[in-house]
Amino acid sequence: MPAARRDPAIRTILLPRDTNASGTIFGGIILSYIDLAAVVEATRINPRRRYVTVAMDQVVFHEPVFVGDLVSFYTRLVKEGRTSVTVDVEVVAERRSEPGKEVQVTEARVVYVAVDENRRPIPIRDGPAPERG
Repeated sequence: MPAARRDPAIRTILLPRDTNASGTIFGGIILSYIDLAAVVEATRINPRRRYVTVAMDQVVFHEPVFVGDLVSFYTRLVKEGRTSVTVDVEVVAERRSEPGKEVQVTEARVVYVAVDENRRPIPIRDGPAPERG
């Protein structure tokens, strides 16, 4: 399904303060939004849990993001374990300079673990986790 037909976990317009020395959006800014978007997906499983990021894998920057681009972060649950959740994030930019033109700019896989107040892993659900992915 094309990204434009899904609801994004996050959508934002990036500003000049987010640029690197080359004048494009700094990759670290994109990574922070990826982390936020993925935890939105994890929270849908059990919003009462506290999740910590344990891995950000397969991050691929395909195209630059420019100031003023409308950037959408689409998520998909890949795997739910007993204490961990794996989420894919697709990042799509609608170019300010070409309204309506969308470009996949980045993709990543993020893994979270549900933790208690002492940062120890705990089950995501009260019962057994369903088989997914």
